Amino acid sequence: MSERVSPPLIGNRVVVTGMAGAGKSTFSRVLSKKTGLPLIHLDIYSWNPGWVRVPEGEMLEKQRVLLAGEKWIVDSNDVDNGILVERADTLVILATPWWLCAWRAFRRGLRRPPDTQMPAGCEESLSQRLRDEWGIVWRNWRNRDFVRESNNALASHCRDLMQVHILSSKQEMAEFADRL
Repeated sequence: MSERVSPPLIGNRVVVTGMAGAGKSTFSRVLSKKTGLPLIHLDIYSWNPGWVRVPEGEMLEKQRVLLAGEKWIVDSNDVDNGILVERADTLVILATPWWLCAWRAFRRGLRRPPDTQMPAGCEESLSQRLRDEWGIVWRNWRNRDFVRESNNALASHCRDLMQVHILSSKQEMAEFADRL
């Protein structure tokens, strides 16, 4: 009798997404340490020096280059374009409650976590950080239903294309990482 082998929990090209403040960066760092897969914080590449947004076409080209490899973990709250979905073999959606995401953004406005990576040439003043992070609180509340529906639609679209995991709590994220 042959022993049945279950497929790996994640593949070699993993996208971690969720609402701002869901814990994408923290969770992605944990996954990267557990798996040895290189981590790409996609938001860092969205900005030119001086907080100038990278034009959409240029950003798509950057993504093509960044995702050309066969092994990576990407964290991003913008998975609308086809490049991430086309290249990924695993999607992890962090479905953290909006109010917890908002609280984390509020707290981040007061004190940026020490391991936060910033885009090259982008300095951040306290007033800018407060404005940006506390603006997330408002956007999370305003977009809470839209983000949940978008994540559900993304999961439905990707189920036949790759492994899809939806994690709704810090405990589920920890248990998921422990199983790796």
